Amino acid sequence: MEFFHGQEALTAMQWILRAIVAFFFLLFAAKIMGQRSISQLRLLDFVMAISIGNIIAHPLSDEGLGMKGSMITMTVLVVLYLLGVFMSLNWISFRHFIDPSPLTLIKDGQIISKNLKKARISVDLLLSELRKEQIEDVQKVALALWEPDGSISSFLYPLHQTLTQTDMKLAPTPFSFPSVIIKEGKIDYDEVKNININVDWLKNEITSAYDADISDVLLATIDSNKNLQVFLYT
Repeated sequence: MEFFHGQEALTAMQWILRAIVAFFFLLFAAKIMGQRSISQLRLLDFVMAISIGNIIAHPLSDEGLGMKGSMITMTVLVVLYLLGVFMSLNWISFRHFIDPSPLTLIKDGQIISKNLKKARISVDLLLSELRKEQIEDVQKVALALWEPDGSISSFLYPLHQTLTQTDMKLAPTPFSFPSVIIKEGKIDYDEVKNININVDWLKNEITSAYDADISDVLLATIDSNKNLQVFLYT
């Protein structure tokens, strides 16, 4: 266990062991912190990401530093992170400090310049984010909010929104999510069993309709009506 402690020099195997221990310790820490720390980089998550990255990087590049102190420090930070998340869920004032209320950037088709300055974003960035949502005209936007995680939520006037079946008074169709049954040339037998289709039927369909084998299929999906959609390697 000498690789845990600072030394004048480490052997290649000790460096490898340090990397392995650090990797799995980081996985364990991320698992404890939960999916939120990965999917949403908010203030608390950003602080943790910067801190943990710096703490674990140094003993992986400097043999004079031991891993024991870094791992203890990381453990304390993880506990503090979980405590912060718990406090944000149960203490409204702390929640507003960590996750402030969204800023209104556009209201009734008008850009609110003072809130752009508060969010520290430019008009160019605002327009870029709107284009990503296929909004080409600011005046079509009834409301746009700068969210605490740095994203922009925009809502169009009803006049410019896409018509739905309810708007057109059409009979609703049941929701059907296609199942992936082939991926990268391999059949997902568990999924095939779940949706109760025959593997021989599947192979015959691909051969007759696409003149291809299973190994030629990049992706294949099937819906509840047994409509098969196949994407071949190109």
